Amino acid sequence: RRDVLLLTPWLAPIVWEGTFSRDILDAQYVQKDLVTGVVTFAGEKYWFFIEGFMRSANKYFLAGHQVNFYLFTDSPEKISPLQMAPENHLFVIPVQNCSGWQDISTSRMDIISTYIHSQLQHEVDYLYCIDIHVQLLAHIGVEIIDALVATISSWQFTPHGGNNARETRPEAQAASPEGQWDFHYTASFYGGSVSEVYKLARACSEGVMEDREKGVEARWCDESHLNEYLVHRKPTRLLSPEYCWDTGL
Repeated sequence: RRDVLLLTPWLAPIVWEGTFSRDILDAQYVQKDLVTGVVTFAGEKYWFFIEGFMRSANKYFLAGHQVNFYLFTDSPEKISPLQMAPENHLFVIPVQNCSGWQDISTSRMDIISTYIHSQLQHEVDYLYCIDIHVQLLAHIGVEIIDALVATISSWQFTPHGGNNARETRPEAQAASPEGQWDFHYTASFYGGSVSEVYKLARACSEGVMEDREKGVEARWCDESHLNEYLVHRKPTRLLSPEYCWDTGL
């Protein structure tokens, strides 16, 4: 493809439809006998997204490969049984009440890092964090696999969209100096090796806590902290906005 940017300035690939051979990548992935995990959160106001997300992810996310889905919810008893593909497993993990988007956004980095340290590092090789309201519409395969993976926000492709998403207040831990941003990344879909996701989640959680102690909340909560982290620790692979397009656009 010649119509899109395929490499970042630091030479990380940007994955667009039509820029890879899934058959070749699948053959390489199978030989490594890897397990990939997916983390998602469903608080009280998000229960009605669960079935749609799980049905689409079970069908389209790394189809044919072993995937462990970790659903964090404050009401595990209300989750209906879901039919999973033979190679997939669903684990429902109870968490404290997270009723609103901001509650989830400010706590999930801490929860992710805690569970990676205590459990997930022993169960998966790669881990991806995907918002519960995401609907997968086509296959997402092993072209997403790399050490540290971020998805370019579809809002970057609107006038001034990237600038509007940035945290600029110097008192916020998520603030980055002008001119250091390369892309704006969505917190709705990111991941990588379980060790790299742990580092990311731990750093973002610490930033959220420091802001909270000062009475500050980043403009886009954990997404702001995610972007600040990725300014200094560049992703090894980027996914195009095709992977998480905002239908509002």
